[in-house]
Amino acid sequence: MRRFTHFAALDWSGARGERQRGIALAVASGAAAPALVRPGHVWSRAEIAAWLEEIAASRADMLIGFDFSAAFAFADRGAYFPLWSESPPDIRALWALVERLAGGDPHLESGAFLAHREARRHFRHAAGDVGDLFEPGAGRLRCVEWHQRATRQAASVSNFNLVGAAQVGKASLSGMRLLHRLGGRIPLWPLDPVPARGPLLVEIYTSLAARAAGVPHGRSKIHDGGALDAALAQLGSQPVGMKGPVSDHASDALLAAAWLRAIAGEAAIWTPAPLTQAIADTEGWTFGII
Repeated sequence: MRRFTHFAALDWSGARGERQRGIALAVASGAAAPALVRPGHVWSRAEIAAWLEEIAASRADMLIGFDFSAAFAFADRGAYFPLWSESPPDIRALWALVERLAGGDPHLESGAFLAHREARRHFRHAAGDVGDLFEPGAGRLRCVEWHQRATRQAASVSNFNLVGAAQVGKASLSGMRLLHRLGGRIPLWPLDPVPARGPLLVEIYTSLAARAAGVPHGRSKIHDGGALDAALAQLGSQPVGMKGPVSDHASDALLAAAWLRAIAGEAAIWTPAPLTQAIADTEGWTFGII
């Protein structure tokens, strides 16, 4: 298990449009309080990709958490998209398929992929617009999502569901385009071996950071600077010192960066019992779920 000197958290968005107020990026370095990168800036997904490319080139010892799913369910059916001849065999091939079908869009959106005749069959798109291969009920889940439900470590929703405020499918699809664009320049745990130095990507849930910081279940969003500093203190972090209202995207990123710093040295986090190489290759895993 290696050490990192910087910890970054990315609160992501899959919404339509070039720039998104729902994107926030924070970094916790050394023992200092976490800080927003370009506070007040309205990020584009392309700018986030460029920032990550700069981190890759710098070889900074940074653990970077992103708040979207790196893949869809695979193990339950032996395929991401059963009955589709183009269904990919592993995570990187999945990213490549999403990019190929959605690549005409310059803002890392996923609408063109979801409009594809075969792809759309697997998703719940809107009330009354449900693909004929969408799993009845809540939709298919990855192994990590079944495990976190069974162990009550976190709630989970299907990435094949695109409906409602809690849906994560659109953000995950645009995130897959981001990961494809990086082209392996930053390794992704647990798909890739942890490098001896340089940056490493991990998938996170910002709600796990909130739970660890003592934020009550069902109230994981922090909108006040004082409440944010109180939560950071629970993670052993210095206060940010923001006064008054704080966007939940900013607080999510700041709290998650401090949380990554607090837990990265725990050996159990890196070796969850259910995780196999086959799961890593096809579905990935959420950092912090053990």
